[in-house]
Amino acid sequence: MTQTAETETSATPELKRVLGPGLLLLFIVGDILGAGVYAVTGDMIANVGGMAWLPFILAFVVATLTAFSYLELVCKYPQAAGAALYTHKAFGIHFATFLVAFAVICSGITSASTSSNVVAGNLLAGLHETFSTEDGIGWFDVPTGDTAQLVVALAFMLLLAAINLRGVGESVKFNVILTIIEMAALAIVIAIGFVAVGSGSAEGDIANLVVFDDANEKGWFLAVTIATTIAFFAMVGFEDSVNMVEETKEPEKIFPKMMLSGLGIACLIYVLVVVAVIAVLPLDYDSGSEGILLHVVRLGAPGLPIDEIFPYLTVFAVANTALINMLMASRLIYGLGRQRILPKSLSAVLPTRRSPWAAIMFSTVMALVLIVVVNQLQGNSVVSALSGTTGLLLLCVFAVVNVANLVLKRKKETTGFSAPLWVPVTGGTLCLFLVGPWARTDAQMIQYRIAGAMLLLGVALWVVTFFVNRATQGKSRFIDVDALDRDEKANLGDRVRDRGDGTD
Repeated sequence: MTQTAETETSATPELKRVLGPGLLLLFIVGDILGAGVYAVTGDMIANVGGMAWLPFILAFVVATLTAFSYLELVCKYPQAAGAALYTHKAFGIHFATFLVAFAVICSGITSASTSSNVVAGNLLAGLHETFSTEDGIGWFDVPTGDTAQLVVALAFMLLLAAINLRGVGESVKFNVILTIIEMAALAIVIAIGFVAVGSGSAEGDIANLVVFDDANEKGWFLAVTIATTIAFFAMVGFEDSVNMVEETKEPEKIFPKMMLSGLGIACLIYVLVVVAVIAVLPLDYDSGSEGILLHVVRLGAPGLPIDEIFPYLTVFAVANTALINMLMASRLIYGLGRQRILPKSLSAVLPTRRSPWAAIMFSTVMALVLIVVVNQLQGNSVVSALSGTTGLLLLCVFAVVNVANLVLKRKKETTGFSAPLWVPVTGGTLCLFLVGPWARTDAQMIQYRIAGAMLLLGVALWVVTFFVNRATQGKSRFIDVDALDRDEKANLGDRVRDRGDGTD
């Protein structure tokens, strides 16, 4: 496993294997659902019209092909390190491993920033409905403009940092509760859509599901390609489950079934959500910055109190995704700091809470700057820009994972799951195709600038750390503990204590 030696000795106890098939499935489904469907459904309809269900299915195909590579690699190397470990195993190039790890960090930060904007829009909409003079009980007027949304998004990110600093251990049971809330909110949307179809009272038309609208006049192939890259943001999250492999019972046996089932369930839910949106709203409906699903509830169930509750359900569900993203990003930054691949100061830990405060502050500042800059550049398109950047970064990571799987297949190592050779070839090719500029509109080209700027920051820190290590005779190295024998693992702890710096 790629990590600091200090945490791996022969005396270190293994993680408790508590995840059975049901809990693992709920974890995967809950991780995929998250903010994606709230953030991108409206954009997809704006790009291809009523056939927005098709990009969801195509994104599902691309994600599933990559999931096969993840499954083969996680069964072959059942440690909680994900894409960085597979890159290191396949290529053994420390800079390549760092780039993949930092791309995953950046994807977590951009995903959390997307979630913060979705939370801000829906929370302000809910508060406006509840308290404003015009619509609610008249206590005070709740602003809903761009400035108010920016302030709430920034405040939400600071709240996540405070929770993160306090120290948050992931609880599978809590994840089950949040997943049920997420699925309940989407079930409400789906139910409203089917009622609307039956009653014929909505403004939408189910017949629009076969209406294709090339909004950007790029032709049907490129239009669907662009919409697929948008939909891809909603299909990610399954890759996080590999970090639970050491806590899963019989992972080689249940991981493949549960991961593929989770992807299938999420895709089915998304398609049904699109059906509901098309049934309730006209194709040219403008939902503003609040999210189109909230408007489905408002217009599809007028007079029912559910439209007042729904914004808070979405806030609760999306907030969980953002917290998990920031936890992941800060812990990866902390780990890179401990290995002196990033500045060692980023591995500082609070003496009482034992939370990585420096990494949390660094990731939070990156998120805050990102939210402000993108809000200034994109205005109402901020969610689209941030979600698209997340998809861009993860498509690059997924392409590397597919190539790593091809390389590692040549080692002929025993595994409980093996994907046919054509699967990583096709998966990697499709991921690289969706990375290209032809898969984006002119307005979406900012995704390259955002991703590039974030990765350049990481590379700059890596270069500074390299020269600092060289000047101080420090040493940075990804330690592949899995390649060591028992005696070498036992000696690692003594070597770390002798050096006193957590590196080898």
